[in-house]
Amino acid sequence: METHRTLTLDYPPVWLVAFMVFAYATGDTGEPLARTSLVLALSFGFIGIGVALMCAAAFTMWRHKTTVIPHRDPARLVTHGVFMHSRNPIYLGDAFTLVGFSLLYGSTIGLLSVPVFMTVIWWRFIRNEEQKLKGLFAQDYDRWAKKTRRWI
Repeated sequence: METHRTLTLDYPPVWLVAFMVFAYATGDTGEPLARTSLVLALSFGFIGIGVALMCAAAFTMWRHKTTVIPHRDPARLVTHGVFMHSRNPIYLGDAFTLVGFSLLYGSTIGLLSVPVFMTVIWWRFIRNEEQKLKGLFAQDYDRWAKKTRRWI
């Protein structure tokens, strides 16, 4: 019997790129504000924090031999490193990156879309991931969730 896999593009990076394209399309890079040193520093600061969070979280998960792919079952509950401060540091990193990208391209609408992005991520991924973690690591998850915020 042959198993068919369906190609799905429902992954957090795809959503992030879609929101970044939206921010770019609604941005106004011709405005002087988009070129000021302060705005550039803030933009790259947010992007840097976002990428650093994503990398630190992915490395921590890799070190604990568990998956970063949302549609797969995790092998372990990771509560160390950046996961001591946020239950979703990769998604938080995505949000920081989107803020920085929106600032970089002068997209007020992009900035206003960040809570929408976070809601989409919660709806599409976080709530299912939390249910998986709760089912697989019940007591450890409850203890960790009580002392660690979802975002920051």
